[in-house]
Amino acid sequence: MTEANAARSVAPQGPLSGVRILDLSAVVMGPYATQILGDLGADVIKIEPPSGDNLRAVGPMRNPGMGALYLHLNRNKRSIVLDLKSEAGREACLRLTQSADVLLYNTRPQSMQRLGLDYESVAAVNPAIVYVGAYGFGEQGPYAGKPAYDDLIQGMTGLPSLYQRNSGDVPRYAPLTLADRAVGMHVAIAILAGVVEARASGRGQAIEVPMFEAMAQLVLGDHLGGRSFDPVNGETGYARLLVEHRKPYATADGYISALIYNDKHWARFFEIIDRPDLKSDPQFSTHTARSQNIDAAYRLVAEVLATRSSSHWLEVLAAADIPVAPLYSIEDLLDDPHMRAVGMVRAQQHPSEGEIHTPAPVGRYSRTPADLRRHAPRLGEHTEEILAEAGYSTADIEARFSGNRPNNQEPR
Repeated sequence: MTEANAARSVAPQGPLSGVRILDLSAVVMGPYATQILGDLGADVIKIEPPSGDNLRAVGPMRNPGMGALYLHLNRNKRSIVLDLKSEAGREACLRLTQSADVLLYNTRPQSMQRLGLDYESVAAVNPAIVYVGAYGFGEQGPYAGKPAYDDLIQGMTGLPSLYQRNSGDVPRYAPLTLADRAVGMHVAIAILAGVVEARASGRGQAIEVPMFEAMAQLVLGDHLGGRSFDPVNGETGYARLLVEHRKPYATADGYISALIYNDKHWARFFEIIDRPDLKSDPQFSTHTARSQNIDAAYRLVAEVLATRSSSHWLEVLAAADIPVAPLYSIEDLLDDPHMRAVGMVRAQQHPSEGEIHTPAPVGRYSRTPADLRRHAPRLGEHTEEILAEAGYSTADIEARFSGNRPNNQEPR
């Protein structure tokens, strides 16, 4: 047993220890799903082409192929390089499925079929495999097979238009890979659901997680509005989220985030601003009344908060138990005392990148903790190790897979 394997054998195991995932996905959505599962202890084998995951090339970075986004999304994984277009690569992938619980991919199903890695081919090798496809559009609709990226899916599910309705500005995308990450959570849930069912039934299945439909569900859950009813009973949109003043409130010297939400909050706010008469104002007296006049309610708050400093409002609203928080930049978030106390950004030593800082796994498990057990792998770092686990001899690996090594590097 190697020192690394010995260390892993005595280290606390995550709740998904014993679950093996073959991850053929790249960029953000699929890798984010398997990052979550890897943090929870799953053995994630990242299968990459000789050119590597495209996200490796996205900076900032210290060394080529090890960009910051790649490092965060691919920790707790092992990397094997296989040319799946070759017979040897396809054969190795199928052999790896024999000991896997899950195969995840995010190319079009037609591409998997051309590779000879469609569900039927994989299930013939392992009937219990959970075969998960995460791609743009469901195969039953007219958009099946169309390319999909985060920006396109945000646009097609109405997020930029909601921004425009809210701000009166031009349509804008959310400034993060919102669709990739939101749908990535659906992918992680689908994988877990598939594994639980397969272990109970002894049979696997093919699962489809389309980006368009998943993000449509997320958006429409808030904004279906009057179209929830037949006949239609009002406009689409959740009014509270779309009014002009639903944004950080300007104060006399900056901005704060505040949400005066329920009846108690509003009653206390009216006392703080010395307007107790507004408690009986028909526009503001009940939750229903305020929701019907939400623009007026938020405008009132905006006008009042602009008269005093941020520190004043943070103090008096908090004292009244009204939800309030400072408005942070990313730099402020990193310096936040709660973030530091809970260790939400952790230091990790990487063999080629030195010390890096990465967001910690989410949640606490008293007996089977989530953890940073592995650094994000260098391209093909575990190729020989994984092939040996699959039963290939050293001679087989050298004869059949040496050409897969990136930049013709020597075996590690």
